[in-house]
Amino acid sequence: MGNIHIPVSVLNLGPVRQGETYKESIDAMVDLAQATEKMGYERYWIAEHHNTSSLISSATTMLIKHVLEHTEKIRVGAGGVMLPNHSPLVVAEQFGTMAHIYPNRLDLGLGRAPGTDMLTAHALRRSQNTDSVHSFPNDIKELLQYFGPKEIQGFVKANIAIDTNVPIYILGSSPNSAYLAAELGLPYAFAAHFAPKYMEEAIAIYKREFKPSKYLSSPHMIVCLNVIATDKEEDAKKEFTTTQQFFLNVVRGTEQMLLPPIENMDELWSEQEKHAVSATTSVTLLGDQDTVKQQLSHFQATYDVDEIMAVSYIYDRDIQKRSYEILKDITSNN
Repeated sequence: MGNIHIPVSVLNLGPVRQGETYKESIDAMVDLAQATEKMGYERYWIAEHHNTSSLISSATTMLIKHVLEHTEKIRVGAGGVMLPNHSPLVVAEQFGTMAHIYPNRLDLGLGRAPGTDMLTAHALRRSQNTDSVHSFPNDIKELLQYFGPKEIQGFVKANIAIDTNVPIYILGSSPNSAYLAAELGLPYAFAAHFAPKYMEEAIAIYKREFKPSKYLSSPHMIVCLNVIATDKEEDAKKEFTTTQQFFLNVVRGTEQMLLPPIENMDELWSEQEKHAVSATTSVTLLGDQDTVKQQLSHFQATYDVDEIMAVSYIYDRDIQKRSYEILKDITSNN
């Protein structure tokens, strides 16, 4: 079986490993970006989360700027900016500024959720109007205008953003966002790494309903999934326990840092917790190079997406880089 020729990218939530400082976690984020850039990855996206001590991805724009500064050619972006938390004008000014400093290297993924609990969302929200989640489509249109040519601008302008044409991607974990991305003719990234339940439906809706636009002539479907690739099959299953512990943390509502792999998850979780974590992580490429290649080949035969974006929760940084290396080997043109 030959290689599967598909662009691959990285999503990083910025997990803090047990025993690491926040500074070390930020350095690890940059280190992984530099490593995956050398491997030939398309883009490196950084998430937005708040009030979570185990993740560093709260001031996402600052982290994007920091990674851009320490890389040379890989596209860097937001996976994503959670629009209920931000004024579109401020987002346009920030990304417009970065677009001038780092031309043709910036992506803006946009999400509808606040990326946190409701109390924190209330503290973050740009106004006390809880309709900011529902204004998502209008916020996107506003941003497209701010990044567009001078002649379409209104009285309020993000002057530094005019004509930068920062590419906008719609992010989603439900069918709603698929309809919106298709209607606006924008690229779409689905979060199958934590919300696989609606993946199949969302992909089908987006492809079926897509309307060509000045931004995109045909659908561009990105699926974000978990990838644990190792040189030996049995090592992958052990490394995967770090991912399982990460999502067990989410299920329990606890805030443990990213933990090393363990021998036996059954000593840690109940049957109910096991079921919840397994459902969350059902879209995972797991195994050695041959196994992951077979899994990805089956995935592509079924869904035929345009780009794979990999999340790899692996405690050992060298093993994590090796996982990305194996995935790149599987998808390269060699």
